[in-house]
Amino acid sequence: MVLQFALIISVLLQFGAFIITIKLIPKTRFNGSWIMISAGFLLMAIRRCIELIQLIYIPPISHDFTISNWIAVLISVLMFAGAFYINRIFQLQDKIDKIRKENESKILGAIIRTEEKERQIFSKELHDGLGPILSNIKMTLSAMSSKLDEEKNLILLQKSDHATNEAIIAIKEISNKLSPHNLERYGLEKAIKNFIAGIHFPVNFEINLNLDLNNKRFDFNIELVIYRIIGELVTNTIKHACATQLQINLLYFHNGLQILYSDNGKGLPVQKEKLGGMGLSNIESRVKSIGGTIEKSKSSYKGFFTKIEIPIHSHNQTK
Repeated sequence: MVLQFALIISVLLQFGAFIITIKLIPKTRFNGSWIMISAGFLLMAIRRCIELIQLIYIPPISHDFTISNWIAVLISVLMFAGAFYINRIFQLQDKIDKIRKENESKILGAIIRTEEKERQIFSKELHDGLGPILSNIKMTLSAMSSKLDEEKNLILLQKSDHATNEAIIAIKEISNKLSPHNLERYGLEKAIKNFIAGIHFPVNFEINLNLDLNNKRFDFNIELVIYRIIGELVTNTIKHACATQLQINLLYFHNGLQILYSDNGKGLPVQKEKLGGMGLSNIESRVKSIGGTIEKSKSSYKGFFTKIEIPIHSHNQTK
């Protein structure tokens, strides 16, 4: 009687395993091997039914027959457990794929926001920087006339020449922001120093800059990303932090670069601890794009601190 009950459970488990494998066929993209495995589970379930019928209508004639049935029951239990955990693996894989797609979507969104921000900055530079200068040149040249005496025309011409020089300087500044030429020509260290030197800091603002790269050059994409990251961090400090001190350390080790950045401003609000807002999500996406990691202080209103580590491989280093 016990064996009959065990075989009934075995049949149910075997059909359960078959149903699980059938449901997984679409997830395997109708793989032929998986379809054959599912067919095997079905045949095993049919065999368990036959064994149950034999046990009910034909009494066991030997001890070996009973052992064989108990082994069949154990096989059914193991097959059901295997199918169950395979299904769990597929569910876990689905969750991982979902998380990966969400992260890819977030990174893509950050990239798009970064690009849009760069376009807005470029548009603002042209409108506020170059536009008025060109308008001034046009008005000055329009004011020149053959009816005016030579001295007045000369003054207007000198004003136009001065405004033209200002326009050339503005174009160079905009061009450098779009593609920092110092970075490509002289390297990361000099480019960062020139960037800091060109910033108009508030009165009594203290900045400590420590760059220790051992005169190394790296892959241009890595140098450009680091340059943009430091630029964005400094901009955030000036615009949002209300800080009076700023510390930037850029250090080179045998296996990578480390950025230690801190200010004594009002810090990052608690609700923004996940690097959201103020361009920090853009910084995170830039760091990830070159395989780096980023950590930041969690204390609110006690200044801001972040540590960025970027691995450097031999093929990313140039002489």
